Amino acid sequence: MPNDANVALVELRDVSKDYFRDEIRIPVLADTSLQIARGEFVAVMGPSGSGKSTLLNLVSGLDRPTTGTIIVDGDDLGVLSESQITRWRARHLGIIFQLYNLIQVLTAFENVELPLLLTPLSRRQRAEHVRSALRIVGLGDRMDHYPRQLSGGQEQRVAIARAIVNDPVLLLADEPTGNLDASAAHEVLDLLVQLNAEFHKTIIMVTHDPKAARRAHRVLHLEKGTFNHADIDALEAAR
Repeated sequence: MPNDANVALVELRDVSKDYFRDEIRIPVLADTSLQIARGEFVAVMGPSGSGKSTLLNLVSGLDRPTTGTIIVDGDDLGVLSESQITRWRARHLGIIFQLYNLIQVLTAFENVELPLLLTPLSRRQRAEHVRSALRIVGLGDRMDHYPRQLSGGQEQRVAIARAIVNDPVLLLADEPTGNLDASAAHEVLDLLVQLNAEFHKTIIMVTHDPKAARRAHRVLHLEKGTFNHADIDALEAAR
């Protein structure tokens, strides 16, 4: 757990999110409040349609709440313009997807470099960041490989390298082991734990897998748009 668990990196205050289909209102999150401490590793579980992906979209600034306030690393996302949100995301956030989202015609190095192309870093500086990120995920010898030349677990580690290459304070992981076999999933979870413990990354991970959730400091159960908070011991007792 983080040393200073009282310092919130992510805070949701009475957040609701509704979608509309024609004139029909579809509530997804309802008056949700939540604090995640700096340096914490949190798993979010819940049935399909409970609002897990919506939560990640809101925290990342990819979507806006219908009501309520979202503050990440001291920034109120609600007052930022779309261009400001884009710049904020590039500085603060890394996102890990279930399906990797790698570009097949680019090498591992080129995929990881993509987030840095919009920064003022020089080509040499970008290369140093990319090599460092790929070494951290254990793929320093696969920089010139294309995704088709990598296993699923290696592809996900390239995606993780891409997520950390800009040294973000917050990592959002959406079912990061959902497409992996048990061995590769274990390796990816070990890497997330390492990023949290050694590099002090705050992580919010959405997962359906109780084994994955047990690697986190805290488990949040989301049902029908609201949270039931539970810790790891409660999850163990329920098994």
